[in-house]
Amino acid sequence: MNELDFGGKQVLVVGGSSGIGNGIAQAFRAHGAQVHVCGTRASAADYSPAEGSQLAGLDYAQLDVSDAKAIEDFKPAFDRLDVLVLAQGAVIYRRGEFEMEGFRKVLEVNLMSLMACAGKFQAMLRASKGSLIIVSSTAAYHSTKGNPAYNASKTGAVGLTRTLGQAWAEDGIRVNGIAPGLVDTKMTKVTTANPKRLEGAIERIPLKRLGTPADMAGAALFLASPLSSYVVGQTLVVDGGLIL
Repeated sequence: MNELDFGGKQVLVVGGSSGIGNGIAQAFRAHGAQVHVCGTRASAADYSPAEGSQLAGLDYAQLDVSDAKAIEDFKPAFDRLDVLVLAQGAVIYRRGEFEMEGFRKVLEVNLMSLMACAGKFQAMLRASKGSLIIVSSTAAYHSTKGNPAYNASKTGAVGLTRTLGQAWAEDGIRVNGIAPGLVDTKMTKVTTANPKRLEGAIERIPLKRLGTPADMAGAALFLASPLSSYVVGQTLVVDGGLIL
């Protein structure tokens, strides 16, 4: 028996149109799942492979998770769900998160929408005895000087993972999380596109390389599979040793 065979399973990756979410979505597809992804743009055609978006073979739907009403009104194209991955994320640079407007904006996407999406699909996950995976960040375990909202929201996501893990285990839903370190995506370009910053960052990573969306996908496959059947409420740090 292949525990990583997701044939016949329905998977939804919110934030699956690019970056880490997209890598996770493609990994589930490669392992046989029917994979649905949500992103903020009108259609799949609005994303380009140059941005790190591979949407071939994925069912795309638009969903702006910064809008609570949009989550509430969202009509999924499926009536069964086995795995829900919440990989949405926002960050504002140049001290924008120190302004309350910026702080709220990031919290809305990175934390509030996690609870809204989890609640939206709870009944479907209960029916399938499914799995919920929340993507947070190693930022939850150390300060991030210029990004108070990103940090607070990712710290909150780890707490939410623990608490929903405990609360929903009795429904047969396993809730776990992944805390990526520095992964080469559109969102980390502020570091990866700056040679001096990049050099300093890699110096701090024991494996001496950036993470990839595929590195994160391995953890997601594990957490959604029977291999982790007794793992509940945990956030798996996948960072090449960065925070050791």
